Amino acid sequence: MATDVEGAGTEADPWSLTTPPGKSGFQAWRDETTDPPTLAVQVGKTQLRYDLRCIDDLHAMLKERGDWVPLGNADEQKAAADGTVEAWGRSEDNPVGGWYGLKKGLRGRFGNYVPPVLEALGLAEVEHNARNNRMRAL
Repeated sequence: MATDVEGAGTEADPWSLTTPPGKSGFQAWRDETTDPPTLAVQVGKTQLRYDLRCIDDLHAMLKERGDWVPLGNADEQKAAADGTVEAWGRSEDNPVGGWYGLKKGLRGRFGNYVPPVLEALGLAEVEHNARNNRMRAL
Protein backbone atom coordinates (compact mmCIF):
# COMPACT_ATOMS: atom_id res chain seq x y z
CA MET A 1 0.00 0.00 0.00
CA ALA A 2 1.20 3.49 -0.75
CA THR A 3 2.01 5.16 2.53
CA ASP A 4 2.82 8.61 1.19
CA VAL A 5 -0.57 9.39 -0.33
CA GLU A 6 -1.85 12.84 0.42
CA GLY A 7 -5.46 14.01 0.29
CA ALA A 8 -8.87 12.71 1.26
CA GLY A 9 -10.08 11.83 -2.24
CA THR A 10 -12.54 14.69 -2.53
CA GLU A 11 -12.51 17.49 -5.09
CA ALA A 12 -11.55 19.96 -2.34
CA ASP A 13 -8.80 17.62 -1.06
CA PRO A 14 -7.86 15.23 -3.89
CA TRP A 15 -5.44 12.33 -3.63
CA SER A 16 -2.00 13.31 -4.89
CA LEU A 17 -0.71 10.23 -6.70
CA THR A 18 1.95 9.21 -9.17
CA THR A 19 1.72 6.89 -12.15
CA PRO A 20 3.12 3.39 -11.55
CA PRO A 21 6.57 4.18 -13.04
CA GLY A 22 6.68 7.20 -10.69
CA LYS A 23 7.45 9.69 -13.44
CA SER A 24 4.23 11.73 -13.48
CA GLY A 25 2.05 13.11 -10.74
CA PHE A 26 -1.71 13.51 -10.91
CA GLN A 27 -4.68 14.15 -8.66
CA ALA A 28 -7.79 12.01 -8.30
CA TRP A 29 -11.05 12.21 -6.40
CA ARG A 30 -14.49 10.69 -6.14
CA ASP A 31 -17.29 12.82 -7.59
CA GLU A 32 -20.62 11.38 -6.53
CA THR A 33 -22.56 14.44 -7.75
CA THR A 34 -22.39 13.26 -11.38
CA ASP A 35 -24.58 10.70 -13.11
CA PRO A 36 -23.04 8.17 -13.06
CA PRO A 37 -20.75 8.94 -10.11
CA THR A 38 -17.18 9.32 -11.35
CA LEU A 39 -13.55 8.94 -10.47
CA ALA A 40 -12.05 12.21 -11.68
CA VAL A 41 -8.37 12.29 -12.66
CA GLN A 42 -6.61 15.60 -13.20
CA VAL A 43 -3.40 15.41 -15.24
CA GLY A 44 -2.10 18.91 -15.84
CA LYS A 45 -4.95 20.73 -17.58
CA THR A 46 -6.58 17.50 -18.78
CA GLN A 47 -9.35 15.88 -16.78
CA LEU A 48 -10.30 12.26 -17.36
CA ARG A 49 -13.40 10.69 -15.83
CA TYR A 50 -14.06 7.03 -15.22
CA ASP A 51 -17.23 5.41 -13.92
CA LEU A 52 -16.67 5.32 -10.14
CA ARG A 53 -17.66 1.68 -9.93
CA CYS A 54 -14.35 0.90 -11.66
CA ILE A 55 -12.70 0.84 -8.23
CA ASP A 56 -14.86 -1.97 -6.86
CA ASP A 57 -15.12 -3.78 -10.20
CA LEU A 58 -11.35 -3.78 -10.78
CA HIS A 59 -10.73 -4.98 -7.23
CA ALA A 60 -13.23 -7.83 -7.73
CA MET A 61 -11.57 -8.83 -11.02
CA LEU A 62 -8.14 -8.87 -9.40
CA LYS A 63 -9.39 -11.00 -6.51
CA GLU A 64 -10.98 -13.41 -8.97
CA ARG A 65 -7.76 -13.77 -10.95
CA GLY A 66 -5.80 -14.21 -7.73
CA ASP A 67 -2.43 -13.31 -9.21
CA TRP A 68 -0.48 -10.46 -10.74
CA VAL A 69 -2.14 -8.80 -13.76
CA PRO A 70 -0.09 -6.61 -16.15
CA LEU A 71 -1.29 -3.00 -16.22
CA GLY A 72 -0.92 -2.21 -19.88
CA ASN A 73 -1.32 1.43 -20.77
CA ALA A 74 -2.71 2.82 -23.97
CA ASP A 75 -4.46 5.87 -25.29
CA GLU A 76 -8.01 5.29 -26.43
CA GLN A 77 -6.94 5.26 -30.09
CA LYS A 78 -4.43 2.42 -29.55
CA ALA A 79 -5.21 -1.23 -28.94
CA ALA A 80 -4.61 -2.54 -25.44
CA ALA A 81 -2.57 -5.71 -24.96
CA ASP A 82 -4.69 -8.76 -24.16
CA GLY A 83 -4.86 -9.80 -20.51
CA THR A 84 -4.01 -6.37 -19.13
CA VAL A 85 -5.89 -4.07 -16.78
CA GLU A 86 -6.12 -1.61 -19.67
CA ALA A 87 -7.78 -4.20 -21.93
CA TRP A 88 -10.20 -5.21 -19.16
CA GLY A 89 -11.12 -1.54 -18.62
CA ARG A 90 -12.51 -1.34 -22.15
CA SER A 91 -13.71 -4.91 -22.68
CA GLU A 92 -17.29 -5.87 -23.47
CA ASP A 93 -16.79 -8.64 -20.89
CA ASN A 94 -16.30 -6.30 -17.90
CA PRO A 95 -19.26 -5.45 -15.61
CA VAL A 96 -20.18 -2.25 -17.53
CA GLY A 97 -19.88 -3.95 -20.92
CA GLY A 98 -17.24 -1.62 -22.34
CA TRP A 99 -15.28 1.50 -21.51
CA TYR A 100 -15.09 2.73 -17.91
CA GLY A 101 -13.79 6.01 -19.34
CA LEU A 102 -16.71 8.35 -19.90
CA LYS A 103 -15.56 10.99 -22.39
CA LYS A 104 -14.80 9.88 -25.94
CA GLY A 105 -11.21 10.72 -26.78
CA LEU A 106 -10.19 10.57 -23.10
CA ARG A 107 -11.31 7.04 -22.21
CA GLY A 108 -7.91 5.34 -22.32
CA ARG A 109 -5.03 5.23 -19.84
CA PHE A 110 -7.19 3.22 -17.42
CA GLY A 111 -4.16 1.03 -16.57
CA ASN A 112 -2.11 4.12 -15.77
CA TYR A 113 -4.42 6.13 -13.52
CA VAL A 114 -6.84 3.70 -11.81
CA PRO A 115 -4.32 1.25 -10.26
CA PRO A 116 -2.66 3.93 -8.08
CA VAL A 117 -6.12 4.77 -6.68
CA LEU A 118 -6.67 1.15 -5.64
CA GLU A 119 -3.21 1.14 -4.10
CA ALA A 120 -3.95 4.33 -2.16
CA LEU A 121 -7.16 2.77 -0.85
CA GLY A 122 -5.27 -0.33 0.31
CA LEU A 123 -7.10 -2.58 -2.16
CA ALA A 124 -4.17 -3.57 -4.35
CA GLU A 125 -0.43 -3.81 -4.62
CA VAL A 126 1.08 -2.09 -7.67
CA GLU A 127 4.61 -2.50 -8.98
CA HIS A 128 6.62 0.66 -9.59
CA ASN A 129 9.20 -0.32 -12.19
CA ALA A 130 10.21 1.79 -15.18
CA ARG A 131 8.13 -0.48 -17.47
CA ASN A 132 5.85 -3.51 -17.54
CA ASN A 133 4.20 -2.98 -14.15
CA ARG A 134 1.60 -5.31 -12.67
CA MET A 135 -0.94 -5.26 -9.87
CA ARG A 136 -2.72 -7.72 -7.62
CA ALA A 137 -5.53 -7.54 -5.09
CA LEU A 138 -4.85 -7.30 -1.38
